[in-house]
Amino acid sequence: MMLRRNDRILENIPVGALGIIALDGCKEMGSKINDYIVKWRKEEGHIYKDDIVYNGYERDTYLIDAKVPRFGSGEAKGIINESVRGRDIYLMVDVCNYSLTYSLTGHINHMSPDDHYQNLKRVIAAVGGKARRINVIMPFLYESRQHKRSGRESLDCALALQELVRMGVDNIITFDAHDPRVQNAIPLNGFETVRPTYQFIKGLLRHFGDLQIDSGHMMAISPDEGATGRAVYLANVLNLDMGMFYKRRDYTKIIDGRNPIVAHEFLGASVEGKDVIILDDMISSGDSILDVARQLKQRKARRIFAAATFGLFTNGLEKFDQAYEEGSIDAILTTNLIYQTPELLERPYYINCDMSKYIALMIDTLNHDGSISTILNPVDRIHYAVNKYKQGEPLE
Repeated sequence: MMLRRNDRILENIPVGALGIIALDGCKEMGSKINDYIVKWRKEEGHIYKDDIVYNGYERDTYLIDAKVPRFGSGEAKGIINESVRGRDIYLMVDVCNYSLTYSLTGHINHMSPDDHYQNLKRVIAAVGGKARRINVIMPFLYESRQHKRSGRESLDCALALQELVRMGVDNIITFDAHDPRVQNAIPLNGFETVRPTYQFIKGLLRHFGDLQIDSGHMMAISPDEGATGRAVYLANVLNLDMGMFYKRRDYTKIIDGRNPIVAHEFLGASVEGKDVIILDDMISSGDSILDVARQLKQRKARRIFAAATFGLFTNGLEKFDQAYEEGSIDAILTTNLIYQTPELLERPYYINCDMSKYIALMIDTLNHDGSISTILNPVDRIHYAVNKYKQGEPLE
């Protein structure tokens, strides 16, 4: 029931010898994932030792040496320093890692999502069609917030997906896509969007020993109309009540290209005395989620936990520190799928949900051409974790 590698049925012959390319900005996650797969395959790789179709199955590392050096002008090129012929390649890229820099005619330039996406294409181009299969693991889907048209504007996410497919990418794996319907742009190719609900629940259960997980003591809250599906899912899996906020906008004005939000209005049952989990796909500036948290406090909610797949914290952490000190938020949970600042990791209210084992499991299963549908649907694992918690047993 838990995320154990032994539970996967790895009956099929691998698609090709496994190769993982972790681009700059994703090295730490790539290294963790590699460690899991090396360990798992050492445990059972001896079974296939003399079988030619399992050539390269058990290795000391699956990481492939790939670099994207830059010229003084800021231009770059992708280089792969070892053979990738016949390999099943998994390319990992974190488009949100702004901590990396490069020199642009002597000026220090921070890498933007555009730079990371361009680097991904450079490495695919360096593979040069020699790999057996190319899979892209892009936790934060590039340009996913620009997924639909309102007025005369570009459809960047759809364009990027089509471009990757044209370059020979077979599968794209992302997490909590802003709108999963963007996969309609590439209907004949593999596109998976994964929600880390199980990891959020595990993170909460590990850090708080006195949670009462029932509709009398806990609620799932959506901070806006767009995140309703996440809250409904959690509420149904844990048998909780659900509430939602909607953004009341002033449609007579346009500020910075959009109608300004006048207020967050609440719909749902009473939150008084209940622990609430606010679920969203990302915390950007954090204004919305903190406004929602304060409103819930005014409605006499007990503890407030905010869970978001991606913690961007684009305007810094001060306002979150303040909200924690004034008691309007008790914990913030985000994943390590994108870059986390050292300051964030030190915060007393921050709970880091590690996704490396989950991704390792997906890579290992996909390399065996196995079905990942059981990995993508965490209902059984959530129930298993909650039952262990209720019985006072430690979680793995």
